[in-house]
Amino acid sequence: MHINEMLADAERTGAPSFSFEYFPPKTAQGVQNLYDRIERMYNFGPKFIDITWGAGGRIAELTTEMVMQAQTYFGLETCMHLTCTDMGVEKVNDALHKAYKAGCTNILALRGDPPREKEQWVAADDGFQYARDLVRHIREKYGNHFDIGVAGYPEGCDDNKDEDLLLEHLKEKVDMGATFIVTQMFYDVDNFLRWVGKVRAKGIDIPIVPGIMPIATYASFLRRANHMKAKVPDEWMAKLEPIKNDDVAVREIGKTLVAEMCRKILAAGIRHLHFYTMNLAQATRMVLDELEWLPGVNRPVKGALPWKQSLSFGRRDEDVRPIFWANRNKSYVRRTQEWDEFPNGRWGDSRSPAFGELDAYGIGLTGTNEENRKKWGSPQSIKDVATLFARYLNKELETLPWSEAPLTSEADAIRDDMADLNRRGLLTINSQPAVNGVKSTHPVHGWGPPNGYVYQKAYVELLVSPAIFVEVRRRVQEHPDLTYYAVTKSGSLETNAPSEGPNAVTWGVFPGKEIVQPTIVESISFLAWKDEAFQLGVDWGRCYDAETPSRKLIQGMMDTWYLMNIVNNDFHQPRTIFEVLSGLETPDLELVPETSAVQTNGTH
Repeated sequence: MHINEMLADAERTGAPSFSFEYFPPKTAQGVQNLYDRIERMYNFGPKFIDITWGAGGRIAELTTEMVMQAQTYFGLETCMHLTCTDMGVEKVNDALHKAYKAGCTNILALRGDPPREKEQWVAADDGFQYARDLVRHIREKYGNHFDIGVAGYPEGCDDNKDEDLLLEHLKEKVDMGATFIVTQMFYDVDNFLRWVGKVRAKGIDIPIVPGIMPIATYASFLRRANHMKAKVPDEWMAKLEPIKNDDVAVREIGKTLVAEMCRKILAAGIRHLHFYTMNLAQATRMVLDELEWLPGVNRPVKGALPWKQSLSFGRRDEDVRPIFWANRNKSYVRRTQEWDEFPNGRWGDSRSPAFGELDAYGIGLTGTNEENRKKWGSPQSIKDVATLFARYLNKELETLPWSEAPLTSEADAIRDDMADLNRRGLLTINSQPAVNGVKSTHPVHGWGPPNGYVYQKAYVELLVSPAIFVEVRRRVQEHPDLTYYAVTKSGSLETNAPSEGPNAVTWGVFPGKEIVQPTIVESISFLAWKDEAFQLGVDWGRCYDAETPSRKLIQGMMDTWYLMNIVNNDFHQPRTIFEVLSGLETPDLELVPETSAVQTNGTH
């Protein structure tokens, strides 16, 4: 989606919106940490993010990799910075091609700063002298595929403080095809609004996005302001200077100052703000909280579908997925990335696409053995494992081996029932409550366009001990509304489903559209998920030394237990599954597996 469309939507609805900027870290660990942070900040509700361009070598490659990651796995509309610094035509074209293949549709075209070793900016051989030349090149090569942003300078830039000349340059960039403007950071709102007036008087009518820098610490605030030569209002300094050595107090005062600045901008009719995060979350989150913009009942983050869409090349129209990967979105995208086409409107023949192999990067259990032991301890009995699942349900744990993100509020309706199952040794790894026609704008269950209604069948996926599986299966089979699939790590599929075709467990009804069925259950994809689910358990067991109780316990569960999913096809009855499973309990919940005696040399 073009940024222009997002900005137009904010103007039309009057609802303020925001976006975040990130830059490529210098280390591999820094990159992974940033990916984790971007994914968490996705839940703040940004309309888009942008990634700065790292001129030269590996950092430049990292920018395009980060764009691909954000578009493909996080489902975030991403704007890629692209500069002229050290960039000939071939390098520019390569970067644009990678952005295009990643599904990116937005570019911020900049001249860029000179490399550190050079005092003045010099164009690369066969490169571009000015940002306007880069804008023209992108527009000529890709037509309207990319929305093209350019920089605006309310307080001048490093090598040019002539405001009228800078406005001439801005007009030239717009004439070459730029479609929105992002400003450098500033704190002087009155000057910014004066500058906006001059931009409009110049005949430039494309959207202007103000750049906002939250205050994390006094030192970083002052350093950035001095570096960008941004004027800081005297009253700001009067409030921040006395508390400069107290980071907590600086953030508290800083959030109030920045939030008030944002309100003045909004009052002037600008509806979208762009936050320079400096790859940090706290200061930005505090400003959003002060503005009451964080997601909540009155400001829900609502997607077009009930799962996070991939925005990579060719996947934007995908609208059907198996429910099994509900808690492992990135894994599903990786395992299906080689498909020639993606389900749209219906699941179709599930035998035709092949799911990717489990040894692909990013599909197995993440984290080191030590990190995982720290997160999940060293369970020695089924009861210990069940306690971990219960802690996840109570939001005391952010992840489990089968869930890569914290539990969402959707589970609140069935949390007590799920906790009861786990206490009795029926270990739940996926679920959804029944939903009977709530509005598509519902703060928890809503998705899709407005004025629609959404529905869900109750669904539970769990690990079941072989000691009680026969009884579980009997009870489920005897109920006319329940269907199931069950399988062990090396066994054959068991089911009472009437056909191999897909069973829609989520659907929506919207004005002017066919019924949308974005989440399904069916056999072939369940078998593909089965391999992954058991492998995740095996990987978890391998975090512990051989012959330890934890290793033997988890390995034994993976070797013998059943992976089972149950669907209640009567969505009017939300508790049927839990009622059918009531009273069942896995035996020997507190039994610790025997381990081999430690061999000694005969001394004591």
